[in-house]
Amino acid sequence: MTANITNNFSHTYTPFKALLIYAKSKTDEDNHYGTDEVYVESYDIGKSGRPVNAHPLSAKESILLGDILKSGQDAQNTFLKCRGIIPPNVLAINTEKEGYAVWYTPPMERQLFFIESLGIPSVPVKIPAMIWKAGRESLHLFAVKGSRKPNLQSLLHHAPYFNMHPDGRVCMGSVRINIEPDTCLEDFISLWERYFFNSYFSHTIDGGSKVAVNIVQLWQEQGRTGQKFPENHLVKINLTLQRIL
Repeated sequence: MTANITNNFSHTYTPFKALLIYAKSKTDEDNHYGTDEVYVESYDIGKSGRPVNAHPLSAKESILLGDILKSGQDAQNTFLKCRGIIPPNVLAINTEKEGYAVWYTPPMERQLFFIESLGIPSVPVKIPAMIWKAGRESLHLFAVKGSRKPNLQSLLHHAPYFNMHPDGRVCMGSVRINIEPDTCLEDFISLWERYFFNSYFSHTIDGGSKVAVNIVQLWQEQGRTGQKFPENHLVKINLTLQRIL
C-alpha cells in the first residue's frame, strides 16, 4: 500500500517583499564594499507579482529581516537532537526558537560542594528525585517524591538546595555555561548536571531555597548520617509536571 504524501507538499510560499542593494563603484584593489557604501531599497510585491512601492528599507523591515536571519542561525542548534535513541529519562523536548529539554533523575547519592562559611561538609549525600528543565543558557530544577518515573500529574516540590530562585531557576553564580550549537542532547544533559553538581552552594535567594526545616541543618545532617533524603522535608509547589511542559 502506498502512502498519500500530498499534504507534505501543500505549503505555498508567496513573495511579498523584494530588496535591492546598491553600492558605490568598486574603488579598492580587492573589489570590496564597505558597509557605509551600501544603500538598500525595499519593494512590496503587488497582486500581479511585480515589485511596486519602492522605498528605502525601513527600521521595521530591518527588524523583520534580522529576525528571519537569526531564525536561520538558531536552526543550526542541535543540542536537542539525540546521538542515538532518546534516553529513557528524557520527559519532553521543545524544539521551538527558545528550545529546551526536560528530564528526570531518580534518588541518588552525589557529592555536593558548600562554601566553608556554611559549616556543611562537602561529602557524598543522598538527594531526592529531580526534574530538570534546561535551555542553552538557563536551568530550572524541581524535586519529586518517590523513585518512579514521573507522569504528567506528578506534583512538583521546591528543589531543596541553596542558590535557588522561587520559580525553580538555578543561580549558577560564576559558573561559565558553554553549550556549543553542535552539542547533542546526551552531552547537553550531562553538561548541565555537571555544571550543577560541581558548583558551590553558597546562599539563599528571596525564599527560593524552601524546605520544611532549616536548610543548613538539613544538609549538615545528611552529610553526617548519609541517610536517605527525608522527603517529608520537601515543600510542595502548586505545579504539576504537565504545567512546566
